[in-house]
Amino acid sequence: MESTLSKAAPSNWDNLMQLLRTLGPGILMASAAIGGSHLVASTQAGAQYGWSLAGLILLINLFKYPFFRAGVSYTMATGHTLQHGYYQMGRGYLALAFALNIFSAVVNTAALTLFSASLLGYFLPVQLDMTVLCGIVLALSLLIVLAGHFAMLNKVSKFIVSTLAVATVLATCIAWQQGPVAPADFVSPSPWQLAAVGFLVVTMGWMPAPIEISCITSLWLAQQRREQVVTPRSALFDFNLGYLVTAVLALMFLALGVLVLHGSGQAVQQSGIGFSQQLVNMYAGTIGEWSRYLIAMIAFFCIFGSTITVIDGYSRALAEAQALLRKQADFSNRSLTLWILFVTAVSLGLLLFFKSALLPMLGFAMTLSFMTTPAFALLNYLLVQRSAMPAELKPSKALQALTHLGLVYLFGFLGFFIWWKWFM
Repeated sequence: MESTLSKAAPSNWDNLMQLLRTLGPGILMASAAIGGSHLVASTQAGAQYGWSLAGLILLINLFKYPFFRAGVSYTMATGHTLQHGYYQMGRGYLALAFALNIFSAVVNTAALTLFSASLLGYFLPVQLDMTVLCGIVLALSLLIVLAGHFAMLNKVSKFIVSTLAVATVLATCIAWQQGPVAPADFVSPSPWQLAAVGFLVVTMGWMPAPIEISCITSLWLAQQRREQVVTPRSALFDFNLGYLVTAVLALMFLALGVLVLHGSGQAVQQSGIGFSQQLVNMYAGTIGEWSRYLIAMIAFFCIFGSTITVIDGYSRALAEAQALLRKQADFSNRSLTLWILFVTAVSLGLLLFFKSALLPMLGFAMTLSFMTTPAFALLNYLLVQRSAMPAELKPSKALQALTHLGLVYLFGFLGFFIWWKWFM
């Protein structure tokens, strides 16, 4: 009897707890995503155009889903990372990803650092120059990344994502109960005109995250598999949960923009400190004045979490790509450290040119991400198509159809944007 009980199938509760224990790469992806795309782009979309862009935000999350999921499916099916797959497809594919990742790493790290520094300056007791604040953020990021690597990032990201999610849902519910601030006769401007194409591109660039994050998720998953048992089911659960959280929070931030800023007569601030104050005021005005500095701190940790996550992730991707291009089996800790230092140093140099221009900096980063998205999406598509997948990871017919629609959408809108930007 005792032997029979000891071999009994695990209960549903045991299965759930096992799935929760294996949360990691998907939540790290969410931590990287809930940054500029949510706190800036989604909020601005609601503030300027009301509910008009809710459908677009849902569509871009849906159309990018297969290409983000490719990182999980390929790594669980083969035991290799996406970049290793690019290399097997041909050295040129990996070289392309490597080049794009260098630009994305520097620009995205600089943008998130600037946003983090703006929020940090909001609640510090002394006023510091933006360059000094950026230096503080990067120094703290380096300390955490170099000291803890994956284990510390995993713990920090879970805390940040859960705390921000609770605060955002609470603020949205309160704002919904209070009703919109826009007058009843207020007419929202339409985003469906040529003049708004630039804003649409910025909104889609980081929604829900730069698509090269799929390579980084693949790297994190490979690292997690070295430290604990991960099944295809738990990996997909982790990824889907993180992806769902990013999509829901994108709509929550849009709702806050609609309910608190849309039609209020407030212009979106362009400076770093100004926009940070406006963002915190939006939360404090709905939750209550008592929450002002608490919200400022939560928002800071949200963007700071994204900063340290992308520094670690992009540096891992660059170190691995360099090793593969040199025909080495794996990258060393020394190589990873050098890439971390390179990314932070060049990002700090880039920040000296932008200084306090937060929104232009973020806009540039999101536009660059939008333009590189189709290339990464096509790479991921080709890799999954050419790889043998077990039944539980193989894309269904519906997912394959969604993948094809996503490619048409991404390349089609990129072509339209190039025509609008340079030839119209």
